[in-house]
Amino acid sequence: MTMDQPSGAAAGQRTPVLDSHVHFWDPQHLSYPWLAEVPALNRHFSPAGFLGDAPEPVEAVFVEAGRDPGQAAREVDWVRGLARTQPWIRGAVAHVSLDDPAGAPAAVRGLAADPFVVGVRHNVQDEAPGFTEDTVFRAGVALLGEAGLPFDACVRQQQLGELAELAAACPQTLVVLDHLGKPSVPGPDPGWRPNLLRLARRDNVVCKLSGLATEAAPGTDASTLLAVLREVIDAFGPDRCLYGGDWPVMTLATSYGPWLDLVREALADLPAADADAVMRTNAVRTYRLGDRPPAPLPDEADRPV
Repeated sequence: MTMDQPSGAAAGQRTPVLDSHVHFWDPQHLSYPWLAEVPALNRHFSPAGFLGDAPEPVEAVFVEAGRDPGQAAREVDWVRGLARTQPWIRGAVAHVSLDDPAGAPAAVRGLAADPFVVGVRHNVQDEAPGFTEDTVFRAGVALLGEAGLPFDACVRQQQLGELAELAAACPQTLVVLDHLGKPSVPGPDPGWRPNLLRLARRDNVVCKLSGLATEAAPGTDASTLLAVLREVIDAFGPDRCLYGGDWPVMTLATSYGPWLDLVREALADLPAADADAVMRTNAVRTYRLGDRPPAPLPDEADRPV
């Protein structure tokens, strides 16, 4: 995939950024089984590394990073420790095994009482077909709504139909679709587009503009990605789209600056208030970050070089 720097309005537009989807991990601290299959990512990725890659100050929401399920509480505590010295890390989307009838209710209640935790993710993308129809899992997703926690849904393109049914079955739970449903570009699964529209018709679903470059075929140009971004923005509306970088997974396909500029290019024809909503305020609302005062962004002098 080629990511040329966009020109015109997007190049000069610099709305404040709150990245709704950032990961940090340290394989020396916690166990991440999936990293063994992705050697390029099998190393420490820290807040300092993120700041070094981002071309400007960015606030961020941490999203669970696939550590061993038994280490989910340790992951939250580790990131909480990072945020004490990096207050631009506004909160964490934590892992809960929502298909665990014994452990999920207590875990959700505990996280709901933790002001640093702003959402929950049980990564569904590698689960068997029909997994989201499981009554225990659905009860766990419904419990998130009762607890006031959104559910981050990471699914593959062929799972979007299941996710639409899950969102309908749990109308009180805010479902946050990660990575646009991971369409393969330029030729997504035939069900991706109609099922994305089904999700967009549900007012309890929002969508992250993230992860698209990683799913693109080698050689896909930026204009193709731009068209997909604009299609999704049209489907959900700018009031239900959130900017996300998916750092450092994104580094498999692109770097932070070009992706940030591409999303801004997709928003270039919108009113400034709508662009600001996608780049910042929708994430504040989705993850209820307005309940806490905003953290100071890092000074330019403090950024790695």
